[in-house]
Amino acid sequence: MGKASEWLREERRKVLGDWVAFCVACGHSQRWFEQFEAEVTEECPQCSGQMLRRCPSCSAAFSSMFVVDCESCGEPLRAAQLFGTNIRRR
Repeated sequence: MGKASEWLREERRKVLGDWVAFCVACGHSQRWFEQFEAEVTEECPQCSGQMLRRCPSCSAAFSSMFVVDCESCGEPLRAAQLFGTNIRRR
């Protein structure tokens, strides 16, 4: 990744939130800041599914809403497809 993409990633985190939580069922996602982690709901406001904000295996937070496998330990977090479409390009 180039310097421009790293700069953009850092700016996005400063404005929108450091980390991402997503619904395993419908894909709804929200960004959150470290100091406000307790305010991230456990239940999806859209479909009442489970919101995942940390890896169940290693407790790592997610930097992308398109994560399928944990970036730290490699454990699968959800199916690679949602509504018949790949979540992440191969």
